[in-house]
Amino acid sequence: MKDSVKIIIPSHPKYLSVVRNVTSKIGEIYGIDETIVNDLKLAIDEACTNIIRHAYKGDTTKRIIIRYTVNPGQYTVVLEDNGIKADKNKLKGRDLNDIKPGGLGIHFIKRVFDIFMLDEKKKKGNRLILVKYLK
Repeated sequence: MKDSVKIIIPSHPKYLSVVRNVTSKIGEIYGIDETIVNDLKLAIDEACTNIIRHAYKGDTTKRIIIRYTVNPGQYTVVLEDNGIKADKNKLKGRDLNDIKPGGLGIHFIKRVFDIFMLDEKKKKGNRLILVKYLK
């Protein structure tokens, strides 16, 4: 059985707590290990932060759509915005040897999720598809 939950939040960092809470609750409903849920929360939070920072350039008047879908063995999150189109060739974190704060979000998201894919069919804005396989 496939269940889906969609939330729409303003592009303001104060709403990221809503994203973390929904992510936790979905994990709880499906009995997903708490350690995995904590990683998912941080990764999705980071993806939303990147939307606010890069796609919307800090504009807090836009919106972010987050769709969670849980299938047996698979947890999928799709994040959509109508901001500046991301260049998939530049969607990578900074060099891990460059020791300084920030810039590690993409590395973390890719470590948590098994699939990290930018849907290039979306004409305006971005659609990021994240898939975590559950054992």
